[in-house]
Amino acid sequence: MSDVAAIEQFVNKYKALKQEIAKAIVGQDEVINQILISIFSGGHSLLIGVPGLAKTLMVNTIAQALGLDFKRIQFTPDLMPSDILGSEILDEDRHFKFVKGPIFGNIILADEINRTPPKTQAALLEAMQERAVTVAGHHYKLDLPYFVLATQNPIEQEGTYPLPEAQLDRFMFAINLEYPSFEEEVEVVKATTSNNKPAINSLFTASEITTFQEVIRRIPVADNVVEYAVKMVGKTRPNSNTAADLVKQYIDWGAGPRASQNLILAAKTHAAIHGKFSPDIENVQAVAHSILRHRIIKNYKAEAEGVSENEIISSLF
Repeated sequence: MSDVAAIEQFVNKYKALKQEIAKAIVGQDEVINQILISIFSGGHSLLIGVPGLAKTLMVNTIAQALGLDFKRIQFTPDLMPSDILGSEILDEDRHFKFVKGPIFGNIILADEINRTPPKTQAALLEAMQERAVTVAGHHYKLDLPYFVLATQNPIEQEGTYPLPEAQLDRFMFAINLEYPSFEEEVEVVKATTSNNKPAINSLFTASEITTFQEVIRRIPVADNVVEYAVKMVGKTRPNSNTAADLVKQYIDWGAGPRASQNLILAAKTHAAIHGKFSPDIENVQAVAHSILRHRIIKNYKAEAEGVSENEIISSLF
């Protein structure tokens, strides 16, 4: 099948996928789009939202509709690396046997990742970067596609270990979940207080998803679009000659080259889901907020004056 035919097939399957997810999830259309763009781009996402916004249900529904194995890990202050990676135990024959931990799946929900100490966070981040884990000197490959969706609760900051900037950079997207609208909340209450449980059909296989990921990576990008993405990231660096005015005023530290790579990859996927065979500047702008939000570090002045990351990123356009 040619790449053009593959993208046309992808557009149709993506529409069906959105309809399948909508059986269980009310609203949150943009959030679901961003999670799916992240998956088909081969990246990971950080979901930031208060408790009770159906983050677990959303990820579980997406995993079911994609036909992928889903595991949820609840991060707590006493969680050890072996609790997520697995460990070696002695079997009846006195031989060491490796028992796989919950990190071995296709979609991993790392719930409240900032509740666990850095040592345990680091164990997850090796898996995210290398798509493999090392336990007791043995190297274990993870099944592809492999996707980590971590959640952070923005309101309870006591007893948390915020992710360092270098680790935040491993996440392709940081996605903010907002409260539902009045109409959506009415629908949610009706759906969740009755006996109706929608059956979610699997529309993809793991190999189909990896094939579409490869097709998306092959999408050609015009030089001016790549240069636009790189210039936009350059404008987030306060010491750069091209830094935007708001950046010079309110930013301590800007985004690195991984942001430029992610902008182009996500723009390719954003173009593909809209049936386009090459991304343009609008596709880059559509994914910019989620890719840059967690990569720019605001200073005290920005915090004091209530300037948001979104305002600063919008000024880069």
